[in-house]
Amino acid sequence: MVATYVWGKGKSGSPGGSGPTTLHKILAAEHLPDEALAGAVTALSERGAEAAYAGLRGRIPGFGASFFTKFLYFAGKTVKPAHGPGPLILDRVLARRMRSLARAVGQETGHDPDGSVAAWVWRDRDWSPHRYQVYLSFMHAAARQAAATGHWPSSASPDLLEYALFSGAWE
Repeated sequence: MVATYVWGKGKSGSPGGSGPTTLHKILAAEHLPDEALAGAVTALSERGAEAAYAGLRGRIPGFGASFFTKFLYFAGKTVKPAHGPGPLILDRVLARRMRSLARAVGQETGHDPDGSVAAWVWRDRDWSPHRYQVYLSFMHAAARQAAATGHWPSSASPDLLEYALFSGAWE
């Protein structure tokens, strides 16, 4: 949980100026159910990332999908999912990158000329468990496809692609 919080703060912390004091309040709060976090890890190992995400959704007041996916990403480094793709981070930045990619493909193919579908599907927050699974499937498949081109490291994991999208290094 602490690693998730620190990772989520980034280099400069949040605009609201939270930091160690906020973390202490979070850890001391009665509303942070350890059983929800433990249950998510169990769900990851028994049913996969989508089920783990679904189990966290709405369980911890004040925390949303960005936090949950970061938590699952770190948990997935030690607990492998029962099946399906491993957990990755999906936050507002990555959703916006996905929206931009979806908008470009939609315009190019004529399936979403004004980008309204891309905007609805890849909104900034509160992604459904299904949408998280779609994101995971896409990122894992895209990493395999990129590796097959010879212009991407063949041993690169999907989290490298995630980071490239997050940082803006790959569009």
